Amino acid sequence: MTPEQLKQRILEVKDFPKPGVGFKDIMPLVLDPESYHYTIDRLSAWARNLKPDVIVGIESRGYLFAAPVARDLRLGLSVIRKKGKLPRKTVCVQAPNEYAVEFFEKHADALAAGQRVVVIDDVIATGSSSISALRLVKMLKAKPVGFGAVIELAFLGGIPAIRKAHPDVDLFHLVRYE
Repeated sequence: MTPEQLKQRILEVKDFPKPGVGFKDIMPLVLDPESYHYTIDRLSAWARNLKPDVIVGIESRGYLFAAPVARDLRLGLSVIRKKGKLPRKTVCVQAPNEYAVEFFEKHADALAAGQRVVVIDDVIATGSSSISALRLVKMLKAKPVGFGAVIELAFLGGIPAIRKAHPDVDLFHLVRYE
């Protein structure tokens, strides 16, 4: 399998969630065993080289990729949730995206100071959610060493924005849309 073949498993849904948006639907990729396993294998190989102590997944599609990577690397999984979903004391950060201003939260004890963290999500779009997630990791005194995603929407400028905000974080994606 190649990234180009993987791209063929991603469907574009026109005008979702609002007019003018071409939503990239990863569910056919996840459903296809060859595509899904290829994606997890590539993300795991990239993350392994960064020597993380823990994997962090972003709600909700990021969990589809972060959890199996954590399992492959024999690491724990920590999650970033939308505001109001976690039951204990949390740390919160504003997380604007292409559609709305949201807030991300993590349990205040979810990461230890100095832990090396790889964050995984499904898509890098404008980079604002990615930047917020990395900032949340840093607020907990952990060290984000990588941010990986299946898809990069290059036309939205996310990678340059993340590099500007977090120049010390390695970035990875499998499929790129110009």
